[in-house]
Order: sequence, then structure tokens, then C-alpha cells
Amino acid sequence: MMSIAAARALTGDRRCFVGIGLPSTAANVARRTHAPDLVLIYESGTLGSKPDRLPASIGDGILAETADAVISVPEVFNYWLQPGRIDVGFLGAAQLDRYGNINTTVIGDDYVNPKVRLPGAGGAPEIAGSCGEVFVVVRQSTRTFVEEVDFVTSVGHGRGPGDREKLGLRGAGPTLVITDLGVLRPDPETRQLVLTQVHPGVDVEQVREATGWDLRVSPELSTTQPPTERELTVLRELKAA
Repeated sequence: MMSIAAARALTGDRRCFVGIGLPSTAANVARRTHAPDLVLIYESGTLGSKPDRLPASIGDGILAETADAVISVPEVFNYWLQPGRIDVGFLGAAQLDRYGNINTTVIGDDYVNPKVRLPGAGGAPEIAGSCGEVFVVVRQSTRTFVEEVDFVTSVGHGRGPGDREKLGLRGAGPTLVITDLGVLRPDPETRQLVLTQVHPGVDVEQVREATGWDLRVSPELSTTQPPTERELTVLRELKAA
């Protein structure tokens, strides 16, 4: 459901910065179904990749073999990402707060001696700052959806309206958060995440119980449409290849 919901959000001929895992699955499902002109860009430097199976990593040879062009990693960041030439970026999170700020660095309030040291930033801060918009794909629980992140690895909407502009961040930030329970979007005025969709079989109380803050629910809350046969077929073909 997470993969399909993310795939449906990708439309047209947009340039999409793709990570391995659910983002790659979603992007490839979208390209094979309703968005054949979607341009997939992987961090390893492959532009316009069209893999016929899900790549094992950003270094998987199938990405280079099927790409329109292969460039260096610095060029991906310096020419494509940082100047704002990529429309959509995907991110995950170890912690996420109500403003879409992301932590993938440390758990705990002591940076030097944390409870858990996480993988770190990688290219996530640049993706969060410079892509036209960001889709966050993450499983929802009170462990992940917290009142305040322990460390801001990647800025979402800071502490509210205007914070991104003050920091000079060109992109719109997180416009969509897709979880295993539903879909959240930032309120246009407060920039706080609001539940706008629940997946089939999920109720609002389940989502609230999995959220570490008083979650707002859209008055126009809807239920995600179940996957179509075509979407499921493509998803299974990609995973089986």
C-alpha cells in the first residue's frame, strides 16, 4: 500500500531523485503504469534509468545500463540537485515531527554519547533543502512520529511558516508523508502535518495512537483506493525479476 500510494503521487515527466527500497519501488511502478515519462535519477549518477527489475543498490549495474546518461556523483549534487533541477525527492526517517523535520543521526539528547547512533545524513539534507518537493515514506509508530526530533538531520518546515525561507531553502519541503497507515500533508497555514487519507482497514484512532503528538485530521479525510490489478501485476513483476 505504501509503494502504490507513493507511485500514484508521481505524475508527468518530473525528475525524481530515487533512493533504494520503497522509493525505488514506487518510482518504477509509476514509470511502468501511469507516468512513462518520469525521469529517474539515482545518487550514483544515473540519469533516466529504466530498470526492468528493482535495483539491489544505487551501484547496481542495471541502472547504468538502462540510463540516458551516467555522470559523476558531485555533478548529481552540484548541477542537478542543489540548483533545484530535481522536482521530487524521496526520504525516510528514524524520527519525524509534526513539521516534517527528519532525524537520521542520533537517538537521545547527548550527541557525543547517544542512546543510538544512526547512519547519518548522506545526501538527505540537500534533498530536503533543494528538491522542488519531498515525499517522506516511513512506517508509523510513536517511536518514529515524535513530538520533537532528537536531532534535525534534514529540515522539513522548521517550526512553522517562513522558516524554510529564513534558511534560504529553495524547495517546498515535505508535501507528502506516506506511511503504512495513511497519508499526511502539511497544513498550508501552520505547516503542521494533517492526516488526509487512511489506507483500507485503518481507522483514525489507530493513526492517532501511532503518533507522538495531537494529530489533526482533515475534515475531508478519505480512504486510499486499493491497488488495481495492473498496479499489483507491475509490482509483482518488478519484485520477481
